[in-house]
Amino acid sequence: MNRRGSGLLLHISSLPSPFGIGDLGPWAYKFADFLAETKQGFWQILALNPTEPAYANSPYHSMSAFAGNPLFISPELLVRDGLLAREDVEPLSDFPEQRVDYETIIPYKKRIFYRAYESFRKITDNHDYETFCGDNAHWLEDFTLFVALKAHFPGRVWSEWPPEIRDRERGALQSLKKQLHERIEMEKFIQYIFFKQWSAFKAYCNQKSIQIIGDMPIYVDYNSTDLWVNPEIFKLDEEKRPYVVAGVPPDYFSKTGQLWGNPVYRWETLKSTGYAWWIHRAEHQMKLFDLVRLDHFRGLVGYWEVPAGESTAINGRWVEAPAEDFFGVLLKRFPYLPVIAEDLGFITPDVREVVRRFDFPGIKVLLFAFGEDFPANPYIPHNLARNCVMYTGTHDNNTVRGWFENEATSKEVQRFYRYLGREAPAEEIHWEFIRLTMMSVADTVILPVQDILGIGEEARMNRPATTQGNWQWRLLPAQLTPRLSRRLLEMTEIYGRT
Repeated sequence: MNRRGSGLLLHISSLPSPFGIGDLGPWAYKFADFLAETKQGFWQILALNPTEPAYANSPYHSMSAFAGNPLFISPELLVRDGLLAREDVEPLSDFPEQRVDYETIIPYKKRIFYRAYESFRKITDNHDYETFCGDNAHWLEDFTLFVALKAHFPGRVWSEWPPEIRDRERGALQSLKKQLHERIEMEKFIQYIFFKQWSAFKAYCNQKSIQIIGDMPIYVDYNSTDLWVNPEIFKLDEEKRPYVVAGVPPDYFSKTGQLWGNPVYRWETLKSTGYAWWIHRAEHQMKLFDLVRLDHFRGLVGYWEVPAGESTAINGRWVEAPAEDFFGVLLKRFPYLPVIAEDLGFITPDVREVVRRFDFPGIKVLLFAFGEDFPANPYIPHNLARNCVMYTGTHDNNTVRGWFENEATSKEVQRFYRYLGREAPAEEIHWEFIRLTMMSVADTVILPVQDILGIGEEARMNRPATTQGNWQWRLLPAQLTPRLSRRLLEMTEIYGRT
């Protein structure tokens, strides 16, 4: 990332599609074409792991750190590949176009996956499938069994399963594997299809000189395969329940902090294994993506742990993690770490030192630049270093227009105008933010698609510390106009980001 470039932030779920949620079908390729036409070098997405209604369908709460999200499988590609008939994927009229309706699409996709699996079982030559299962056995075997067991013990987290299953006694697991064989095989098939479609899509992007920036959440959920298989690397009690959980202290987003509730790591145990689980995870991510945004990077240096049972994150404490040793081990295993450090929030000198020592690009957000510390603010363009990724805003922020219309104080607006050197029309505010971001010295610029469209708060992707209405916004096909394409291309060329 040591050359000037730019790209767009759009999660797969936000792509247009006739099936209620964005997927890896035709519109993923059309959006890659749009990026290529406007000379964008990067497409940033959010975490790709499976989502669940129990966690408000957040990409940052998943039952697996390795599996892919089945909802992103394209029904059209299943038809193309002969696993479904056209009539299998209709009717489509119930799906809203502007928002993801998870309650509707989840049962729909489960039905078509079952039909596709029934077709797949009739194929005698499954060499690619067998290769996939072999190459991914280190996570796939446990994940597919876990999904089958969740269905077998509905409504119960893994720690409430019978003790011999909870504790993974070999004989008990073998018996259930036989009993649940068909469900396990179908889950393997679903993961095979997801990664097959993903690999083809990523290859297409790379052929067009577009690099995919993925997102790796720092934590995994308690009710996940990773906890069930590796309880020793998390802070759990004798009953294998968390006695402390993750969060962040009060900050810009919440006066009571954010109580995420994820289990936190036993770093001393991880260190004794040579960070084996993390190395497997990093290797997996680097196969999926060209660059990886490490979400909540500061938690790898020092993390906020809160006693289990607290209703807010206020009564937590900072605990040090062995960051230098951890990244040193990773660099011995991977001579090049294509990492972006999401270093927003409460950042202490030790975090800055780790970012500096390992030369990771950090993140700067222009929406944060016009506070009371203006013009000394670290996010304002004249204070940036080249080795960073600059955003107008991220998926956790309001859109630029939403910020301007609903959040910005009169003083913040006046500071913005002073920095710009003039007052700008309200309908052009987003382009002025884009211009300041593009002209900055930052090597890399990433713009949320909502900001190039200039749409308001209704298009916000996520509101941290809330659970309703997030992860639903979708792009409409008509919004990618020739005029928009020309304007983005011109801005990219003017500021040398082609």
